Amino acid sequence: MKLGAFSISLSVKDLQVSKAFYEKLGFSVFAGQEEKNYLIMKNENALIGLFQGMFEGNILTFNPGWDENAALVENFDDVRAIQKHLKANGVTINNEADEGASGPGSFVVVDPDGNAILVDQHV
Repeated sequence: MKLGAFSISLSVKDLQVSKAFYEKLGFSVFAGQEEKNYLIMKNENALIGLFQGMFEGNILTFNPGWDENAALVENFDDVRAIQKHLKANGVTINNEADEGASGPGSFVVVDPDGNAILVDQHV
C-alpha cells in the first residue's frame, strides 16, 4: 500500500510558542496560515503540522498522492482503495471516504493504543 507523505499533526496550546520551539529544532514554515491557527513545518523530509484549537490529541497523517513537498505523485493508491483494503482486513474505519466518489477524500482509523491515523487525499 502506498500511503503517501507522512506527517504528524500536533494539537498545540499556543501556535507561536510551538512554532518558535520547532524552529529551534531546524524546522521552517512550509505551508499553513497563522491567522487560521495552523502551520505546516518542514525539516528535510520531516513534516509537522501545528494546529491550535482544531482537535484534541495528536494525529498521524498520511496524504496519498503527495510526496513530502506536497507535489503530486504519479502512481499512488487512492484513499478509497486503501480504505477498502483495511476494511477487508478487519480494521474499523471512522469517518469513511465515499467509495462512490473520486478525487479528494479521507478516513480515520484508530490503532490499538488509541492513536488516530488520518488518511487524507487532496487530489
